[in-house]
Amino acid sequence: MFGKVLFMNEPHPDKLTKETMHPIFMKWFFNKFKEFSEPQRYSIYNIHCRINTLVSAPTGSGKTLSAFGAVLNELIDHSEKGTLQDKIYCVYVSPLRALSNDIHKNLIEPLSEMEEIAEKKFGIRVAVRTGDTSSSEKSKMLKKPPHILITTPESLAIMLASTKFVEHLKQVEWMIVDEVHALADNKRGVHLSLCMETLSYLAPHVTRVGLSATVAPIEDIAAYLVGPNKDCKIVDVQYLKKLDLKVICPVKDLIGTEHEIMHAEMYRVIDKLIQENKTTLIFTNTRSATERVVDHLKNKFPKNYSDNIGAHHGSLSKNLRQNLENRLRKGELKVVVCSTSLELGIDIGYIDLVICLSSPKSVARLLQRAGRAGHKLHDTVKARIIVMDRDDLVECSVMLKSAIEKKIDKVHIPKNCLDILAQYIDGLALMQNWEEKEVFNLIRQSYCYKDISYNDYLEVLSYLAGEFTTLEDRYIFAKIWRQEGKIGRRGKMGRVIYMTNLGTIPDESFVIVKVGTETIGHIDEGFLEKLRPGDVFVLGGDTYQFKYSRGMVAQVVSTVNRPPTVPSWFSDMLPLSFDLANEIGRFRYLMEDKLRHSKSKKDIVEFIHDYLYVDENSAEALYNYFYEQWRYCEHIPSDRKILIEHYMTEKNHKIIFHSLFGRRVNDVLSRAVAFAIARTEHRDVELGMNDNGFYIGFEKKVNAVKAFKMLKSDKLDLVMKHAIDKTEVLKRRFRHCATRAFMILRNYKGRTKRVGKQQVSSMILMSAVKRISDDFSILKEARREVLDDLMDIESAKKVLEQIEDGRIRLVQIETKIPSPFAFNIALQGVMDVLKIEDKIEFLKRMHQMVLAKIGLGK
Repeated sequence: MFGKVLFMNEPHPDKLTKETMHPIFMKWFFNKFKEFSEPQRYSIYNIHCRINTLVSAPTGSGKTLSAFGAVLNELIDHSEKGTLQDKIYCVYVSPLRALSNDIHKNLIEPLSEMEEIAEKKFGIRVAVRTGDTSSSEKSKMLKKPPHILITTPESLAIMLASTKFVEHLKQVEWMIVDEVHALADNKRGVHLSLCMETLSYLAPHVTRVGLSATVAPIEDIAAYLVGPNKDCKIVDVQYLKKLDLKVICPVKDLIGTEHEIMHAEMYRVIDKLIQENKTTLIFTNTRSATERVVDHLKNKFPKNYSDNIGAHHGSLSKNLRQNLENRLRKGELKVVVCSTSLELGIDIGYIDLVICLSSPKSVARLLQRAGRAGHKLHDTVKARIIVMDRDDLVECSVMLKSAIEKKIDKVHIPKNCLDILAQYIDGLALMQNWEEKEVFNLIRQSYCYKDISYNDYLEVLSYLAGEFTTLEDRYIFAKIWRQEGKIGRRGKMGRVIYMTNLGTIPDESFVIVKVGTETIGHIDEGFLEKLRPGDVFVLGGDTYQFKYSRGMVAQVVSTVNRPPTVPSWFSDMLPLSFDLANEIGRFRYLMEDKLRHSKSKKDIVEFIHDYLYVDENSAEALYNYFYEQWRYCEHIPSDRKILIEHYMTEKNHKIIFHSLFGRRVNDVLSRAVAFAIARTEHRDVELGMNDNGFYIGFEKKVNAVKAFKMLKSDKLDLVMKHAIDKTEVLKRRFRHCATRAFMILRNYKGRTKRVGKQQVSSMILMSAVKRISDDFSILKEARREVLDDLMDIESAKKVLEQIEDGRIRLVQIETKIPSPFAFNIALQGVMDVLKIEDKIEFLKRMHQMVLAKIGLGK
């Protein structure tokens, strides 16, 4: 029996919504607002009628009040009638811990204003419970539970396993999940989906309400919210707001213009946009860029910016961030620059304009950022994307077109995560004794586990029950008992271990880099994950070759002659979505068709203006980029053609694969092709990749098409299992999974195990579980996380299927100078050893050589 997910096509009549309202709530509402917003027209009556509802609407559209409106209304009614009980009526879950300010604005203030209207106190209690909540506040909640409980996914899991507090959750009537799109695509959301089913087990009639920004496919998010067996109504009012979005290119020539001129023009454009608007929010993609932009604006335009500008990112203290947010709400700031910290959650007041510096990498993220502009529901969303790179220009131009035409990239929801399952079953065993089949049926109520096999479930039970006795040598003991088809809690320490180790976000730390015994610096774990033995990277201005890692120490050797193979920014970059990559591929295909059949630049520039929403500079730069690529090799890689470019010099040979499928897919394809070549040639290869493609460095020429065609879509899982088996990324992800599954305890008897010791334990543990089975449940999950969540093996299979049936062609060419589209792939890592001015000069020289080759040089 599967539930129905239904779109609401018509709002409820205002009269019907008003009939559900208590007079005091209605008076307060219409003192504040002239009319219902669209989300409220659709959803307040639904929630009042206990209908599971997902509300997808822009920032500032009143969706929070849509959810809380029905709840507050009923609590006031209970208070007036004297039937308000000492129980939790509503649980509100948010991914953000910093909730107090927003909750005060959204709940406490409205309640106070309604009490003024009623001229009495209602006695409605609202409380926040997160990891920051003190023991005394928790005790107060236990004695006198709040009517509305505000919490996070982790704190909800702890409360569900608390013998006393769980009693207060047995009569919950509503569960509101805010920013559901930000939870659904990660393991925090997977754990929450299971906790929602536990809450429904305790309180069978709980109504689920989800609040989401732009997301697709929205039906999947609705199914995630309620599970596969319950009905849900979708309120989708995403596109009521008018969009005013543009890509801006500060100069006509993004590669030939002097660095200083381009830099100055970019800041001139930014300043002009800021001065034309009352309040501007600027998004960068890194924290360092955020600080740099603030510093440059202050120095270049001292008369315009002094105390009216601020930076906002996660490295700043909580007090600094909150002070800036309050000043922004009051309208005291002209401009705020942030990384990703203001994308969701908090109410930041009135923003007239959003500026994105370089690509947000997905349509959904672009709309999320742009949606911060526009004061009210019917205001226009005004955003500008400023680009400084030719690949970025193509990407952002197509992204903007997709945003305007409502083509949203698909969200990836992790499925069948066995580490989270182990943690969850351990928590269930603390609640009560269970029938094994009852637990399995409960788990399958979660959308994330609707297809889990009974064998995988039994494997996890076997691990938790201590049936792999060899693991006791590694101090991994049984966490539950299991007898005659039943399971339950085991050991006096079980509850303490669960409460102090629960969570899904792994501990991260810096990795010390050593040459022998000498420490030369450190790198972050995300960067180490990308390294393979033999890779060369830059640290402190010098180049080093990676050998191996032990715990949190990476051993390297100094190297002078070899250029870097892994760029320093690699772990910081957001990956391009597969859906958006395909849209860019389609545009490339159309441009090749135009260049093949049209002799007129004017016609092609007109096509660019017709197809994309770009300014004159952008159209000119786009034309030049594609024209140079076409003239140089008469091939433009696209969604129907992978161009394989053999770039040969006297010293090395790089095979560049122009595979525009996003970094997650290219991570799979590059490793698989490298594995195939290494197996046939019996030696390791150099490897590098980005969103637009990948390269393989080898000392001699190989038949790259043959190597690519050796890969078969139905055998890719097996190839990749071998390809990642001894990699850093699998070692690190196994530690994360083992920690979530309580195989490695971060906290035990008051002691905290440092990340380095965790990693050493996990490497020894990994060898131990491989001796039990190469498909041991937690090792199997580590591989799944690497291939499905970090990488995108399913989309990579689709690419291989299209190669197999001829929809994607493989074309090989040879070049002495990389083609224009290959610059950012071929020169990856090399650019790290150059200063910014030298990088620009190096690219200009390469560009001049290409122009000379095609007869356009000066």
